[in-house]
Amino acid sequence: MEHISREKALELLKKYNKDPFHIRHALTVEAVMKWFANDLGYGNEAEYWGIVGLLHDIDFEQYPEQHCIKAPELLREGGAGEDIIHSVCSHGYGITVDIKPEHEMEKVLFAADELTGLIWAAALMRPSRSTLDMELKSLKKKYKSKGFAAGCDRGVIEQGAEMLGWELSVLQEKTLKAMQDCEEEINTELGEA
Repeated sequence: MEHISREKALELLKKYNKDPFHIRHALTVEAVMKWFANDLGYGNEAEYWGIVGLLHDIDFEQYPEQHCIKAPELLREGGAGEDIIHSVCSHGYGITVDIKPEHEMEKVLFAADELTGLIWAAALMRPSRSTLDMELKSLKKKYKSKGFAAGCDRGVIEQGAEMLGWELSVLQEKTLKAMQDCEEEINTELGEA
């Protein structure tokens, strides 16, 4: 399996992404993917899962109309292997590409990506502006409110949970826990601690 270092992956991400929102999202999905790798028994692949998470939206800021279509070119130029390219592009399945998530890691990325966005939007509405004091019932209430974070496609989240064979509430609970466990680390990396 070809492997790009985390340092090189971060450099590549920042080459095409300048918006602090996109950088935070990439770091969040990286951390959530590593959390899931450990939670699901793929601990020895956690770094790899994280790199896929870090790079999953590499083309989104500059090429939003070509999301997951432009990514292979950018990733190949940056030295990423075909396995990473397939995994990154699979999270656009049924949206912009026909690359189906196959490995459990790809299904987790597909399911958790949109959900992390919704959870972070909910966190920003809280007085603490944090996930750390968020309860699952609060998240579920926000999730059910169709007007809240309308850009987060609940259909994709639900399809992802189904791909994994999980109840939606299990995906919500695990993703919230993952974000809570890594929020302080991300704040430190962003210099917000």
